[in-house]
Amino acid sequence: MTDQGLPVGETAARLGVTVRTLHHWDEIGLARPAARSTAGYRLYTRDDLERLRRILVYRELGLDLDSIRAVLDDAGGDVAAQLRVQRAQLAQRMEQLRDLDDDLERMIAAQERGILLSEDEQTAAFGRDWDPAWAAEAAERYRGTEQWQQYAERSASRTPADWAAVTSAVTALERELGDALASGALPGDERANDLVERHREVFSAYFRITRSMQVCLGRMYAADPRFAAHYDGVHPGLAVWLRDAIDASARAHGIDPDTATWE
Repeated sequence: MTDQGLPVGETAARLGVTVRTLHHWDEIGLARPAARSTAGYRLYTRDDLERLRRILVYRELGLDLDSIRAVLDDAGGDVAAQLRVQRAQLAQRMEQLRDLDDDLERMIAAQERGILLSEDEQTAAFGRDWDPAWAAEAAERYRGTEQWQQYAERSASRTPADWAAVTSAVTALERELGDALASGALPGDERANDLVERHREVFSAYFRITRSMQVCLGRMYAADPRFAAHYDGVHPGLAVWLRDAIDASARAHGIDPDTATWE
């Protein structure tokens, strides 16, 4: 080191920072070199290097540049008190990061498993007829799809009470569907169309459902033995009636049920 000081490149190399960083600290007045060469280049003196080392210590501790400036430039202040303030802020940030880590853990689990409830919680939320194996089956079948991602994102933040509310809405809808069929409502009439809209709204609690996707669901309800048995258990013939009601509503909105796709 010369009597005048070190040039910026050598200073950066000695401290393990970039020349750009030193230029930035100079521009904002955090660490301005005290000397200049005859050619006008920055030169960092011993005192400058000491300040830079202190800046690096505080930066390593997590202080931002404004906080570092406050600590270094308040010669008559209580440095310990200022550091306590920074520590309190750091503790708050650590708590936020722990919360974020918990959220990420739940999101990862939801992407992998779907429903983040124990088997007992699932039974309480979805009823005694619910089989927890269905959740694992859905994860295996649909994981990686856009709809599964939406489902998992919503599931990650849902409590058992939230899931119970979703289940309650589905149960109420199914009861109304059965009552409509029992009272003679026909696919395509006003009551059936209203219920089809309700169906899309209620089931969009799981993931966004378009009219075309709803047609695919209706076809599955009637064709899949498990779904058909479930809906026919609400009222005989309900699986086919719901399929036909969805098809009629789709046609009214310009969608050909025979060519509808999952999109």
